[in-house]
Amino acid sequence: MRYGLPKSVEIGGEEFSIRYDFRVVLDLFDVMNDPELSDQDRALAMLQIFYVDFDRLTDYQAAIEQTYLFINGGQEEVGGKRGPKLVDWEQDFPHIVAAVNRVLGYEIRAVEYDVENNTGGVHWWTFLSAYTEIGDCLFAQIVGIRSKRATGKKLSKEEQAFYKKNKDLIDIKRKYTQEENDFIKMWTGK
Repeated sequence: MRYGLPKSVEIGGEEFSIRYDFRVVLDLFDVMNDPELSDQDRALAMLQIFYVDFDRLTDYQAAIEQTYLFINGGQEEVGGKRGPKLVDWEQDFPHIVAAVNRVLGYEIRAVEYDVENNTGGVHWWTFLSAYTEIGDCLFAQIVGIRSKRATGKKLSKEEQAFYKKNKDLIDIKRKYTQEENDFIKMWTGK
């Protein structure tokens, strides 16, 4: 059982300091979803962002595994079929942060984090714990409607009306590569 909030991970018997603030992990999600990057470039960028002493790393595979373990709150990822994407961290951030603030009782964005010295901030696991306790709020309503739509379940009349008024909040926007954007512009003239 882990009681503390880790600020380092062990790889090959050595301790490596990590950047643990929630903003760092959200940056990792941005990198993971960047359609412009190859898988290798994504992995390298993730390691450079997450590890304070990136230059000391020798086992990149183990470092990536430790990164994912940290992102998952220290829980091993359970295999199985992945469900539909219900959350887009970048698109949903304003709604997520409002709910997390309510759970924690303070504005998490106001907590200073010095990325260079790796001090301060709100630990990702603290953020993740609050995220799991969000409860009834706008973000929960958005995700609930996304879930029903993704699984083909019927929306209630209230949900249908909400969806009709708030498609821009509910529909997850697809991220295109620059090449795809250029192609779309060529065809649509926009």
